[in-house]
Amino acid sequence: MNQYEFVLGIILIVMVTGIFKARYRYRNRHDELPSGDTQSAVDNARLRDEVKQLTERLHVLERIATDKENSLSRQIEELRDR
Repeated sequence: MNQYEFVLGIILIVMVTGIFKARYRYRNRHDELPSGDTQSAVDNARLRDEVKQLTERLHVLERIATDKENSLSRQIEELRDR
């Protein structure tokens, strides 16, 4: 067995081990997911509330951004009039 075959063997072992580890993590992660409908309903309600809050914040930020733009153009026009 020469050195290239040895290195290739090590690489192959590391790759196969990585595949098994990823498969094990994937399987364990899906086993931990809640299967009850009540937990799912609670999560859905929480996420809907969070989306509603984020939407309201987005509207406020849009209003602030457009108001600043209008006030800036108004200030420029006032400076031109002087």
